[in-house]
Amino acid sequence: MSIRPIIEIRDLTKNYKGTDEPAIKSISLDIYPNEIFGLLGPNGAGKTTTISILCGLFPPTRGTVTIDGMDIHAHLPLIKQNIGVVPQDLALYPTLSALENLTFFGNMYGMRGEPLKERIQECLIEFGLDKVARKQINSYSGGMKRRVNLIAGLLHKPKVLFLDEPTVGIDVQSRIFILDYLNEINKSGTTIIYTSHYMEEAENLCTRVAIVDRGNIIALGNPNDLLKENPDLKNLENIFLHLTGKTLRD
Repeated sequence: MSIRPIIEIRDLTKNYKGTDEPAIKSISLDIYPNEIFGLLGPNGAGKTTTISILCGLFPPTRGTVTIDGMDIHAHLPLIKQNIGVVPQDLALYPTLSALENLTFFGNMYGMRGEPLKERIQECLIEFGLDKVARKQINSYSGGMKRRVNLIAGLLHKPKVLFLDEPTVGIDVQSRIFILDYLNEINKSGTTIIYTSHYMEEAENLCTRVAIVDRGNIIALGNPNDLLKENPDLKNLENIFLHLTGKTLRD
């Protein structure tokens, strides 16, 4: 691609104290504007560690990350204004309402007053939650909680959105709604970096995927191109199992 990457990763390595093997090993990768980029791998492969570093949650042991032309070490506060993060674990206060949770997260992004109220209401309506906005989160179904979790990362209309297993453990209707919504905001200009264990979902959603195992990228490309390179394998799940094996992972 001739356009400039929105995320540039060079020689990214992370060692955790007390472990012999690095969680990620000298990863280099470019992610381009308007991609839906899938980061796929078994448990413990290094996906969440990579996402956490890209979001600035902790530093790498070695390597550099540039987001929208800015080095993440030198410009993290500015970068955080332009990224949204939706973690795998629900980042919500269970005894607060959806409205209270979203007001809190909007304030964290520097949003205030009427613009924040209007944005929250817009999202609650779009996600079908406006009629239950004042109920406590702990009374919500799993799918409803996932939708609020997603809204919390989208309130400030980020340029880059990081999603860690956004559809895990939810009903089919909520899952389809979330995937359709992600496609829509991607068409409007949001770059999405996404992890999932659902290979069919990734195959249909992602413009490119990287399969990661034991801290290394072992495959990279458009899902259709990867299938063409492996004509004996029927789908992305088969490619994933062929590359990572069928041994159970903790």
